[in-house]
Amino acid sequence: MPAKSARTPAQTATRTAATATAGARARAGRASRPGGVRAGNDGEQPAAVGSAAVGSAAANPAGKAGTAGTAGKKGGGKSGKGKAGKKVKSGGKGTPERVPRKIYEAELFRLQAELVKMQEWVRHEGARVVTIFEGRDAAGKGSTIKRVTEFLNPRVARIAALPTPSDRQKSQWYFQRYIEHLPAAGEIVLFDRSWYNRAGVERVMGFCSREQYRRFLQQCPIFERLLVDDGIILVKYWFSVSDEEQERRFQSRLEDPMRRWKLSPMDLESITRWEDYSRAKDEMFVQTDTPDAPWYVIESVDKRRARINMIAHLLSIVPYYEVQRPPLSLPPRPPSRGYERTPRDMQTYVPDHAAMLLDGQPEAH
Repeated sequence: MPAKSARTPAQTATRTAATATAGARARAGRASRPGGVRAGNDGEQPAAVGSAAVGSAAANPAGKAGTAGTAGKKGGGKSGKGKAGKKVKSGGKGTPERVPRKIYEAELFRLQAELVKMQEWVRHEGARVVTIFEGRDAAGKGSTIKRVTEFLNPRVARIAALPTPSDRQKSQWYFQRYIEHLPAAGEIVLFDRSWYNRAGVERVMGFCSREQYRRFLQQCPIFERLLVDDGIILVKYWFSVSDEEQERRFQSRLEDPMRRWKLSPMDLESITRWEDYSRAKDEMFVQTDTPDAPWYVIESVDKRRARINMIAHLLSIVPYYEVQRPPLSLPPRPPSRGYERTPRDMQTYVPDHAAMLLDGQPEAH
């Protein structure tokens, strides 16, 4: 593998400017937003500071990746309005019309191609990107993460989904176990749930004390500002879904043996504690929806719409460009130098299960 060439002063300046642009872009968009925007279908009150509702990429699938996200920041939160104030067709009860599969798949593939370009920019420039996925249970966070990472290099883009903390981790500073999962240069980390567990499930279910909760709300904006000031591009998404849609998805998982593992007793508790979670989310937004690290709300009643809206918005936040890679070509295969393969009967092969299917034989388990 050829050695990586040293950056010129111009390249170093470009990298520094790109990182600064990301922070400035987020702060400028945040400062230009009005103070109160609806938080979506959660049935929750708007945050006092005001969060941004991500605009609809589905309304303009042929446009550039950044167009939908930028439009969302300008017009986010206005019910029934799309780009340039046009009405959005409804699927009933105030919900947006579901994006047709053909349009969705074409736009998703286009956006995923842009994500690959963004990944190469992150690797080339040594950038660090952290994306947080929070929201209601069954709001579509996991399926969105799956589409984001589908064509990305797992050595560059990785998912951090932390289990329940151990006794040792419980004795640490609360943010400590998350810090070790933060990206190094040239990496993207997607947090499937994050340090905001303390403001959500831990708060509602009584897994933390009042003092621990108070300390979290005090320290979290400072912690996130330190990340941003150090050059990390931090983007936080909240996936919003109605109580009726959440219950429908829970029921679907109960009836599907392939997805039943997604349900836990804790998930079912969220049905009976819907308003408790709403209040916790409202207070969390008041304290942590800051100019340095704003929350972006994803309407997730239609999962297809939510996925392409989220990806389009992320692409509008990260100041990437297409990195020109050196052309590659396959070298000619050299002539044999006398190697002979070992006999096949000296190796253990897996049974040819596919052959049994082609022969029409019943499956053997």
